Parts: sequence; C-alpha cells; structure tokens
Amino acid sequence: MPIHCDIVSQDRSLFSGDADMIIAPGSEGLLGILPHHTPLLTTLTYGVLVVKQAGGEEAFAIAGGIMEVLPDAVTVLADVGERVEEIDVARAEAAKARAEEMLKHAPDQNNEAYLKAMTSLRRSQLRLDAARRYRKG
Repeated sequence: MPIHCDIVSQDRSLFSGDADMIIAPGSEGLLGILPHHTPLLTTLTYGVLVVKQAGGEEAFAIAGGIMEVLPDAVTVLADVGERVEEIDVARAEAAKARAEEMLKHAPDQNNEAYLKAMTSLRRSQLRLDAARRYRKG
C-alpha cells in the first residue's frame, strides 16, 4: 500500500500522488520514508528529494523547508523547489558564474552582498548537481 505525497513550494504544487518511498534531505541527514512511517515533523535542507514509485522515480531540487510525515501521508513545504526535469542548466551555470564573480568583490564575509552571493552559489550548484545526477537521458 503506497503513501500519499504532496510537495509544494512557495509558488506552486510540484507533486501530488502516491509513492512507494520518499527520500528527503533532512537537516540531520537523508530520511527514507515508507508507508506506515512513525509520525514526524522535520526541517529540510538543500538537496534532492526523490519520490519512488513502481514505474520509476521523480526527483526535485529543494532548498530548505519542512516535512510532515503521517502513517498514510507526507507533506513537504519547500522554501524553494523545482522538478529536476525542469532545471535550465544554462541558466543555472550563468547564475553560478554571477555568484562567483560577486564573491570576488564582496568586501567581507559578514555583509549582505556576500551572504546573498553565497546563497545564490549554493542554490545554483544544487540545481546543477541535481540535473547532472537525476536527469533522464
């Protein structure tokens, strides 16, 4: 018997359906969720969330959020998220290059420009890694 899974980001629903297993990037490490899992509420970190189904798997790049696990349902509220298949690799590479350039010119590590550039770099690297590892074909 599968477990129902809903994954939403701030601007849209990414997935809603049944799953045999969900692998999520928890703040304390990877979490494997199966049907009838013990109830759990946890924070998520940057990483790839994978929904495994009998016919294959779907992967999502997420940048933070929370996950609620009940015995028959999982709800993921991602701060930022997208399907790996939708990642524009050229755009992610351009964002990475811009962030690296901004870091070269940041006066110190405690200012807002530096922190924004680090966040952008981390997010673009996640998108690139996810696309390279999980994209089909």
